[in-house]
Amino acid sequence: MSGTVLIAGAGGVVGSAAVEHWAGLPGWQVIALSRRRPPGLPASVQHVAADLTDAEACAAALRAMPPVTHLFYSALYELPELVAGWRDPRQMAVNLAMLRHLLDAIEGVRMPLRHITLMQGAKAYGGHVEPAPVPCKERSPRHPHENFYWLQEDLLRERQRRAAWQFSILRPQVVFGHAPGSPMNVIAALGAYAALRREQGLPLAYPGGGRFVVAASDSRLIAQAAVFAATAPVAAGQTYNVVNGDLLVWQDLWPALADHFGMPLGPDEPAVLAQCMPAQEAAWARIVERHGLQPLTLAALIGSSWQFADRSLGSGHPHPPHSVLSGIKLRQHGFAECLDTEDALHHWLGRLQDERLLPR
Repeated sequence: MSGTVLIAGAGGVVGSAAVEHWAGLPGWQVIALSRRRPPGLPASVQHVAADLTDAEACAAALRAMPPVTHLFYSALYELPELVAGWRDPRQMAVNLAMLRHLLDAIEGVRMPLRHITLMQGAKAYGGHVEPAPVPCKERSPRHPHENFYWLQEDLLRERQRRAAWQFSILRPQVVFGHAPGSPMNVIAALGAYAALRREQGLPLAYPGGGRFVVAASDSRLIAQAAVFAATAPVAAGQTYNVVNGDLLVWQDLWPALADHFGMPLGPDEPAVLAQCMPAQEAAWARIVERHGLQPLTLAALIGSSWQFADRSLGSGHPHPPHSVLSGIKLRQHGFAECLDTEDALHHWLGRLQDERLLPR
């Protein structure tokens, strides 16, 4: 299978991994779509700058593109108050409009589109509203809460009825990856937290809530699953959870984080990172200077990811609910890849260190 894939949201944690993976496959032309050119874009990848909230900009961008056969849609709009924004009508309306503008532009130039892959996530199961079933399965009926996932999915179903393309949906959770300033980059947040503790001569304390079982999704694995969804006939019209394949209790992963930074473990220190970490800009500036890191402020590196880290770690909750997505369906349909979550932690921390975004 080969073609031209348009990756919308190419600067995000998932989009950047998709760009890298697709660019390494023979027979594929890759077009990266984002408002700004992502750093480190492979030389073979064409970048197109466009703001998906602007319908005219989308139309102009598509008119200048070569014919696109596949669309990987990972573009995302989040409000500054990340978790509260998940149920905000404005956030839902903007995300719906972004996808609609791109679909309108594709239809306007009669692209020979064969497949669309749409990113959703664990919020599809309503775990941010109430405890979700364990494990969450794709066969479950829609959780009855308003969110942009359903709006985008319904738009695709409506357009697909008169189109030649098929579509698939991917649902990861707690994505491990790399994208400075992303609103949901837990790896960058944990790495910066550890570096700041070490800067202050403190052991690595666990700041989250009580023990609970969750799972993670390496963005490299999501990229591989996206290619499967885009090319395997069995994936047409299907929704797949995409998880590494093991389970995760954050307290049990904490020694691996401490080991990566050469730090001793300390007793738990419950904290809300979104409240206490933004005040560490001066300490971060010292780290940047001492280690020769890229000259980014802490806010520029982490964005809203302190909030996402708090959510991921169950901060402030003595008994956070379990959150486990079943990956069985994807494997039953023929995708057999998996990744060890502890190995993924070390990989992405090392990647951030290699790119001088975190200290060694």
